[in-house]
Amino acid sequence: MASDPRAEAALALHRFGFGPRRDSIAAIAGDPRGALLAELNRPEAGRVAAPDLMGSGEAARAVFDFRAERQARLKREARAKKEAAEQGMAAAQDNAMEPNANAAAGKPEPNGQAQELPRQIFLAEAQVRIDAALATEIGFVERLVWFWSNHFCISADKIVSMAGAYEREAIRPYVLGRFADLLMAVEGHPAMLFYLDNVGSIGPNSVAGLNRDRGLNENLAREILELHTLGVRSGYTQHDVTHLANVLTGWTWLPLVDNPDRGGEFVFNKRMHEPGEQVVLGRRYPDNGVEQGRAVLADLARDPATAQHIAGKLARHFVADEPPPTLVEKLAANFRDTDGDLKALAATLIAAPEAWTPARDKLKPPSEWIVASLRLTAARPPIGPTVGAQNLLGEPLWRPPAPKGFADEAAAWVGGLSERLDIANRLAGQLPDADDPFALLDDGLGPLASKETRESIARAASRQQAIALLLMAPEFLRR
Repeated sequence: MASDPRAEAALALHRFGFGPRRDSIAAIAGDPRGALLAELNRPEAGRVAAPDLMGSGEAARAVFDFRAERQARLKREARAKKEAAEQGMAAAQDNAMEPNANAAAGKPEPNGQAQELPRQIFLAEAQVRIDAALATEIGFVERLVWFWSNHFCISADKIVSMAGAYEREAIRPYVLGRFADLLMAVEGHPAMLFYLDNVGSIGPNSVAGLNRDRGLNENLAREILELHTLGVRSGYTQHDVTHLANVLTGWTWLPLVDNPDRGGEFVFNKRMHEPGEQVVLGRRYPDNGVEQGRAVLADLARDPATAQHIAGKLARHFVADEPPPTLVEKLAANFRDTDGDLKALAATLIAAPEAWTPARDKLKPPSEWIVASLRLTAARPPIGPTVGAQNLLGEPLWRPPAPKGFADEAAAWVGGLSERLDIANRLAGQLPDADDPFALLDDGLGPLASKETRESIARAASRQQAIALLLMAPEFLRR
């Protein structure tokens, strides 16, 4: 454990937060642990004020309408051109008429701004997320939001309209509550049901299954057991996957195509639900509709294997790729003893001496490194380039490669360090000339800065190079 209060403060900011802003180290040096705990106890911790953002259902309907109207417009244009050709009209006359028709109807041109509605929604959500990380004093709660969002990940590649709203609706309100409530909110959210194909999962013996000759999809059930709760090699079987999938039939959404006012919202469709009792992990669950699924999720949330799985992931995320077993056991015990109280779990992490080891072997993933660089330098580039930088570094926002989420081990991110250097150079070149590299060094690392790092910055050929070297220093790259 660091004996220097400033070193401990710097460690707290890098390991549990998003890195220091200017003067952050001095601000919490008196009681770093107390400052972290204070973030947990702030009113509305984890939530964001975003009155201008659409809810998930509203966003899904807006994108559906946008795409449907675009498709209709393109068909209308194709029909008009065909009719003009048949009537022997010149192409120039056809082109002259169509823009006026669009203007009269209040429709944007194909290359106009409305073509970007899905991206507009995505970038507006991304801006709120980045702003929250930049504005927070330390960022411990925001880091927890990002942790749980990755644990219960969905992909914007499959449902771009809901990617940001899902995090606001299903993750943020529950991030310091009970794990059972978080689990319920996530698995019942339309974005998760769509991402893991449960919206079309039909019980083979249900009314819809018999009439449509369609059947079960096990994706959501499998990922709940393997990734979200118990973890791999925890004792569940294929029988449990199938029966949980049966339990979750009927957990779907109102189709967008014929529900202009409520499409994209959760609904339990009893005609799709597999009838009868189901047995999951040796427990019997009577067929009582949507409550059957809620009962299974509640029991999974309290399973000792879930406690162990979550404890290991949390310790690995914040402390080390191979976390101390004593730390994992402390977290697992707290999870079991508090019925999955996530605020108590976070407080236990902060209180554990093993979490404060001076060894810093965790490599910040690209998203955290980008935010840390922006916090220290006070740079505020547009959200488009910020998201683009994450794409370049291999961690595109809300686009994990698989339901497992992005990797949380150093080996996954070592290969992108040369690209980070390019971004660091560009960022450093955009800073005001008044920014002093050594002042930034003290603000960003303080006592954590090694002799080698200080010497390399002193030998830099330019101010821009010195700041880039700071952002690429091993002490700044690691948690």
